[in-house]
Amino acid sequence: MPELPEVETVARTLRELVVGKRVQEVDVRLTKIVKYPPDPVRFADHLAGQTVRGTGRRGKYLKLVFDDVVLVSHMRMEGRYMLHAAGDPEEPHTHVVFRFTDGTELRYRDTRQFGTMHLFPKGAEECQPPLSALGPEPLDPGFSAEDFSTRLRARRTRLKALLLDQTFLAGLGNIYVDEALFGAGLHPERPAHTLTADEAVRLFHSIRRTLARGIARGGASVRSYRNGKGEMGMFQLELDVYGRRGEPCRRCGTPIVRIVVAGRGTHLCPTCQT
Repeated sequence: MPELPEVETVARTLRELVVGKRVQEVDVRLTKIVKYPPDPVRFADHLAGQTVRGTGRRGKYLKLVFDDVVLVSHMRMEGRYMLHAAGDPEEPHTHVVFRFTDGTELRYRDTRQFGTMHLFPKGAEECQPPLSALGPEPLDPGFSAEDFSTRLRARRTRLKALLLDQTFLAGLGNIYVDEALFGAGLHPERPAHTLTADEAVRLFHSIRRTLARGIARGGASVRSYRNGKGEMGMFQLELDVYGRRGEPCRRCGTPIVRIVVAGRGTHLCPTCQT
């Protein structure tokens, strides 16, 4: 599923493509995607006539900011936003279409139908679920290594499970947790409270560095991810452990292994990560 770097890349590309466009109408074909308001007709009516004023992100959630409302969308496993001309052929599994007055359409396609959309009055989106339940943003300048260390010391959860918990820290998923733990030289099964002060700081900076690298490379197209322009990310070419089971560690040459932690496939170097 798209993680923080992928969603950030989608937000940036859509900013180029749709800001300033005015919604003529919204066509909701799969009603279960619209979570709030629960009536898809009201959802569409609220958006009609609204102009896109900006885009953003909170954790793994994409935000489309309009005049008076904010659309909060989670793309889950396979969701994808793409801008098209009105006459372009539609791909299968196109479930929501935002038609603009200039003859273009922002189409939401989701093969597995797990994506969600919430629409809130502007300014209220951070005060209600799903965004209100999220932990700190790892790239927020106001979030410090000291804050992170304090939060770690209070938890006995294994590192992999804890970093996947969106209420603990927002935006990390399977790929970036594996990569950040490798970068910090920490085993994914280490209980969080056992980290020394130096190890906690090392992990903090590894998380930030890994996410920044992912954003710089446009995200990781390990499966179906594409940005708002339909382009692949390139970070998958630089992954150190994720998806590299049996391949030599780039540091020490030991074969990368795959284990299961918290029900998730987890890749690590058994020599470099302790």
